Amino acid sequence: MLATYLAYTYDINYQLDLTLLSIAMVFPLVFSIRGSFRRREKALQHLSKFRSALKTVNYLIISNLNVTEESKTEMGNILVEISEEMMVHLRAKHDNTKDLDEIINKVHQFILAQGETLSRGVRDKVFRFMKDLHESVENLHAINTHRTPISLKAYCKIFIYIFPVIYAPSIISTIGPEVNPSITYFVVILTEFILISLFNIQDQLEYPFDDDIDDIKIDTFKINR
Repeated sequence: MLATYLAYTYDINYQLDLTLLSIAMVFPLVFSIRGSFRRREKALQHLSKFRSALKTVNYLIISNLNVTEESKTEMGNILVEISEEMMVHLRAKHDNTKDLDEIINKVHQFILAQGETLSRGVRDKVFRFMKDLHESVENLHAINTHRTPISLKAYCKIFIYIFPVIYAPSIISTIGPEVNPSITYFVVILTEFILISLFNIQDQLEYPFDDDIDDIKIDTFKINR
């Protein structure tokens, strides 16, 4: 509104090719939105793989007749602990995976403690699915900690803020200085609203695990949901 007011006050108007502004601002903004959306879709795939690996390892242990009920319960508790800690880690938005790694390592310790109770074939299957679990965990951790480059977001935000200063005189020139100024105000404000809304959408997509309205419902990917 201030930019439009100043343009009218000092009679500033000119013709401007808006293609330049589209290349400078809209293209990188849409590009970053698409990148954030792809990461969200990848996160859904890795969460599904994560839960699938947990469930399969659990089935391999509880279906083994040589494993005692106490050991089956122990393994079940470990897998639940992994599931819960993973969700806590995703919501926390930090890059420290020490606690999660220690809990996942309990599966390896459990397999070693069983000794000959578990056949080599069962152990190999457990480790194969644990590989899938580790891969899912690492991918989810990478998605959670590596986002759109800060420089690109800052670039988009700066251009959104200076956009009305460039755009308002161009709109005045296009529709004519003698036309009701409320039309110019409406067009400039609407355009700026659209741009800042797109920026906010991109910013929300950056954090798909913090339980906002459109975020991933990560609790549905717990082993016991």
